[in-house]
Amino acid sequence: MDLKARLKTAVEAAAAQMGAPLDAAIQETPANKPGDYGTPAAFQIAKALGQNPAQVAQTLAQTVQLPDGIERVEAAGPFLNFFVDVGGFVRGVVQTPLNLPAQEGKVVIEHTSVNPNKELHVGHLRNVVLGDSMARIFRAAGYEVEVQNYIDDTGRQAAESLFAMDHYGREWNGEQKYDHWLGEGYVQLNADPAKADMETGIREVMHKLEEGLLRPLVEQTVKAQLETCFRIGATYDLLVWESDVVGSGFLNRAMDILEGSRYTSHPTEGKFAGAFIMDVSEFMPGLEESNVVLRRSDGTAMYVAKDIGFQFWKFGLFEGMTFKPFMTDPAGNTIWTSDPTGDSAQAARFGHAHEVINVIDSRQKHPQMLVRSSLGVAGETEKEARSIHLSYEFVNLNGQTISGRKGITLAVDSALEQAAARGFAELSAKNPDLATRDDAQEIARRIGVGALRFAMLRNEPSRAFDFDLEKASSLQGDTAPYIQYAAVRAANILRKAQDAGHPVDGTGAAWDALPDVDLILAKQVAKLPEVVEQAVRAHSPHGVAQYALDLATSFNAWYNAKDKQGKPATNVLASPEGLREARLALVARVRTAFEDTLGLIGIEIPPAM
Repeated sequence: MDLKARLKTAVEAAAAQMGAPLDAAIQETPANKPGDYGTPAAFQIAKALGQNPAQVAQTLAQTVQLPDGIERVEAAGPFLNFFVDVGGFVRGVVQTPLNLPAQEGKVVIEHTSVNPNKELHVGHLRNVVLGDSMARIFRAAGYEVEVQNYIDDTGRQAAESLFAMDHYGREWNGEQKYDHWLGEGYVQLNADPAKADMETGIREVMHKLEEGLLRPLVEQTVKAQLETCFRIGATYDLLVWESDVVGSGFLNRAMDILEGSRYTSHPTEGKFAGAFIMDVSEFMPGLEESNVVLRRSDGTAMYVAKDIGFQFWKFGLFEGMTFKPFMTDPAGNTIWTSDPTGDSAQAARFGHAHEVINVIDSRQKHPQMLVRSSLGVAGETEKEARSIHLSYEFVNLNGQTISGRKGITLAVDSALEQAAARGFAELSAKNPDLATRDDAQEIARRIGVGALRFAMLRNEPSRAFDFDLEKASSLQGDTAPYIQYAAVRAANILRKAQDAGHPVDGTGAAWDALPDVDLILAKQVAKLPEVVEQAVRAHSPHGVAQYALDLATSFNAWYNAKDKQGKPATNVLASPEGLREARLALVARVRTAFEDTLGLIGIEIPPAM
């Protein structure tokens, strides 16, 4: 029940009736202030009408039509404070699931984009988890979402790994995971003192990649990497290969569009003579040099020009790529891929975005700003505003900078296994029966995945952090296992109630018997729709992760609450009939809120803990 939204509507209707339309702000009142929600709307109305804010607040209190769930309103000076009807509010929360209205327009989210020459490490994991969580959040918010994974199949790193395979006579025996095996060759090559002498051979491999002759080997690496991504819960709709972007002529098509802009030119003298440049001074003010070279005087394109072409295609400014099925994910969904031998009839289903979110680390901030500005240069100002760079800082490992080239990494596959083992061992020490359960491995898996995903989300993307596997998998602190444990606790209450024959759907509930301690918990549950909307506006899942922690903390505080005599205040099954049924329905709604919230960030609740 989004009571804040209905309060906002009611206050705005009253303000309009008073002759001063406004955009009302509804806030939770501080713990030491009266009421549950409040608004400073009287200030705005008073300013518009030239009246005293306190007097306006009195009139507004008499004018506003209170929505269901609000018991009364009081004017406190220039503020309005609303008091909820505890029983009606909790009942409304219990009976209202998370179901946000459908939104228009497709959101394309590009994430992962790991060089196809090695296994994923925990530094890559931040990108995967950020992107996958944003896809889940936007879908929950009512948007159509397309997830893309860009495969750099013509880059130097892929060439070096494939060169090392032949140079050192390395043969894959099928036992080690292929991407791990390939990555070992990459490390070996970069540690070889004679690497400089191998440059000619490496360049020959790069040419073969550009011609598509080695694509089957790259595809084998990509499939191995995707196995890891599937383990962490990520899903994809489309793989886009750099060789196909180049081969489809995206760069030339984008340059043709930019040719018609008043912000582009071909200087005939000076340092840019013979080049094709765009002036981004109106779109990126403050730059020391606002002229950006797209094509050099020799006709070769700058790397950012390729990114511009790809972004233009994502927004549907032109077609030109063909597609075919690549593989099936664990849920049975088809992952498509760009391919020169694909079907052009599928072109309409991909790209054509209303909004594009590129999940790329902070080193690419300037190039991504150029990509965004190029849409403005092309006259596509609305698309420019909806071209989003979800930038994130690096993950360090035990105080060291992660480096695949130097072998300073922790593979995601290894981290998953270690996190699952650590978390399950800590749990089993508290509850030895867990180790004998038939689903013990599934419990451990969910703990491991949850630990890693939450570790990547608990910090804001703009903050670098040091990854600590032991802390991430602990039952204590700001961790996924702490939240999962609270969700399992809620499920245990419901299971015991059902075993005793008590309904958990609100049948027989005495809502008016609920005290304020239950209201506090229900108000926390009611925040979820607003949290989702904030995450969409901020283009960051960090707030959802924080809300999951807040929900677990609120539920644990409710569960452990004491009355004035120091006795348990919320023992559900020991509560009087009617109150017991109301509390059981509230616990069931809390359990659903845990599932909804953790689902938004790709974390599953174990069956037991």
